[in-house]
Amino acid sequence: MNAVIEQMLAHRSIRRFTDEPVEEAHVAAAIEAGQMASTSASIQSYCIIRIRSVERRNRLIELTGNQTKVARCGAFFVVCGDTRRHRLLAERADETYDARFEAFLLAIVDATLFAQNVVLAFESLGYGACYIGGLRNDLPQVQELLGFPHGVYPLFGLCIGHPDQDPMRRPRLPLEQVLFEEQWPEDEAMLAAMDEYDQVVADYYQAREGGSPDATTPRRDWNSQMIEKFIAPRRVSVAPYYRQQGASLD
Repeated sequence: MNAVIEQMLAHRSIRRFTDEPVEEAHVAAAIEAGQMASTSASIQSYCIIRIRSVERRNRLIELTGNQTKVARCGAFFVVCGDTRRHRLLAERADETYDARFEAFLLAIVDATLFAQNVVLAFESLGYGACYIGGLRNDLPQVQELLGFPHGVYPLFGLCIGHPDQDPMRRPRLPLEQVLFEEQWPEDEAMLAAMDEYDQVVADYYQAREGGSPDATTPRRDWNSQMIEKFIAPRRVSVAPYYRQQGASLD
């Protein structure tokens, strides 16, 4: 074990923040650290936009599903896949930009690796962080508010600030459920292992909520949440929005 791994293992999503500001020098340091994440062929197809406007951040509370932390954190950012700079270079050289799905995929991968580096850097400086997938609830409205140009794909928000809570760490899948030797295990073994993890998660929720649920309170677990999450389409406007922004699935 070393300090870096210990920092990574200590990660928790922070949803309540103090009024202390995020130091500008720390923002610069964290973003520069984020830029050192791996990027395919040095394309660096990402950007991060800081939203300072009180009016915009208050509007984003509504657009992200009433997530008040968006306006109450010390700093709020929007992480984007960014292919616009490459498009501009091609246009200036009188060439056709025609990278198709690979470019869209690389932008998502690059932006995600970058963002995780940024979060780890902020956490090492004593800040807390929370990713905001709710940014994708209504991307056309986010577009109207923030004005992303063609070729830029807003992916998620990022709250950064001084923690005003000390939440329990949420248990992750056991190592043997994500690290496989040579091939994917048999489905029966995977289901049995998920059932074991399901009980761990149920125990976590019970402890977090302060005791045993009564007869009228449904049991919270992992398996049922995953089933509910994936049995019906969600955020169906996301794909049309990204296509409008220039993403291709070809």
